[in-house]
Amino acid sequence: MVKILKENWLLLFFIVAVVLIRLFVLTPVQVSGHSMDPTLADKQRLIASKISSYDRQDIVICVEPDDPSKIAVKRLIGLPGDTIEMKDDVLTINGEVYEEPYLDEFKEKFADDQLQDEYSYREMFQQIAAGAEHFTDDFTVTVPEGSYFVMGDNRLISRDSRSFGVVTEDQMEGKVLLRFWPLNQIKLFWLFVNKD
Repeated sequence: MVKILKENWLLLFFIVAVVLIRLFVLTPVQVSGHSMDPTLADKQRLIASKISSYDRQDIVICVEPDDPSKIAVKRLIGLPGDTIEMKDDVLTINGEVYEEPYLDEFKEKFADDQLQDEYSYREMFQQIAAGAEHFTDDFTVTVPEGSYFVMGDNRLISRDSRSFGVVTEDQMEGKVLLRFWPLNQIKLFWLFVNKD
């Protein structure tokens, strides 16, 4: 046994390191559904960091508060204590307007009724889009301390904090760093997040 360990110490070290990184630092996740269109698509695979701090507009993974068996991929909109207002598709946090450039093209297509052509494979989505006056319905909410407010980028159909409520700190599972699948769409997200 000692001989085997001596001869294979590098391999064993590598295996232990990978296991520890997987358990405590990074976690893989697969996107399920269309709530993050157009930023992320169904079945894409991501790597999230369990040790990163969170900021507004990060893409995060979290446990759905009303169904702990489900993991959601959403965009972090509100930090603890924030007052968030959405009015006429303009996001305001604590009285300051926040741009959402990741939604610009999608919102333009929505305004021009072009989503029906591009996303015609989703009949239910078409019905929702056809009946919606705004891309994001108006609301105002104050995020409790120790909690976060998340939304999907496809605001027309996303199930998020507007329906399942705020996400507590212990329900936050990580911040998305990388899309690694499909290979032709690899992207590092932490380099491209729109900050204040």
